[in-house]
Amino acid sequence: MKLDELSNSEIAYLIDEYIHNARDRSLLKDRLIDGMRFEPLAEKYDLSVRHTKTLVYKAEDILFRHITKEA
Repeated sequence: MKLDELSNSEIAYLIDEYIHNARDRSLLKDRLIDGMRFEPLAEKYDLSVRHTKTLVYKAEDILFRHITKEA
């Protein structure tokens, strides 16, 4: 199963299921579902762009590991 094969509601469900930190869930939804770029995300969450990228990449890694395990 690949991310682009899932609907936004399925992606949101998986994020809610596997990403336990509320901020990280919101960040990932904004990035994956709403398509926000890193700069606006960083501004929205009052983080540096670098920290935002790190948080998103780590959360994506967790999510993708679960998605590929379920496939």
